[in-house]
Formats: sequence, C-alpha cells, structure tokens
Amino acid sequence: MATASKQPPTDALTKDAPAKDAPATNAVGSVRVEIFDQVYNLRGSDADYILKLAEYVDGKMRAVSDQTSTVDSVRLAVLAALNIADEYHLLKRRLEPTSPDARLRASKLTSALDEVLKDTRRTG
Repeated sequence: MATASKQPPTDALTKDAPAKDAPATNAVGSVRVEIFDQVYNLRGSDADYILKLAEYVDGKMRAVSDQTSTVDSVRLAVLAALNIADEYHLLKRRLEPTSPDARLRASKLTSALDEVLKDTRRTG
C-alpha cells in the first residue's frame, strides 16, 4: 500500500530506504510514498493527490502481481503501466470529439432542422 511521510527536500524522484513516519509533507512539498514495497520521494504541491496516484499505481502493480507468476518488479511495473495506458486511451477515445466527417454531417443536419423549424414557424 502506498504511504506518505515527511522528508527533507529532494530533487525530482529518488528511491530511499522505507520509513515508518505518519503521512505528511514538508514545507517544499516533498512526499514520501511507497509503491510495491519501494519508497520514493516525490515533490509536488498537492501531497494528497500524489499519495492517491501512488496508491493507484501500487494497486495496479499488486493486481498484476496477483494475476501473473512474475516476481520481477520492473516487469510488473511495465505491465501495470500498460494497463494504466489502456485505461487512459479508452477514456480518451470516449471523450474525444467525433471525427471531422461526423461533425460536418451533424452541422448539415442541424442547419436542415433549423430551416424546417423556421418554415413551420412562418406557416404556423
């Protein structure tokens, strides 16, 4: 499970020995998280969000670990990253605007509907 704790300032992402401190951040926003039994110091402005992301990645890695016989943490991380990328692209595809052809067709249909409605308003 991902956890956070107070840490001295660090540059970027580093891996250290595990810590047992309570979840917190220091003044410059360094957050200590644990992902799949590895501890990382992460910097950011929102410690709760960083912790939530770390918990999500940790959960994905543990789910992949439970479903495979792989014990190599690098391999598990890559498989978890592929699962996360798949989720991202499925959501992105769902949220992306439709194709230019579909937008053009919708625009033409909207114009045609506007013309019909305009004519029916005139004729009552």
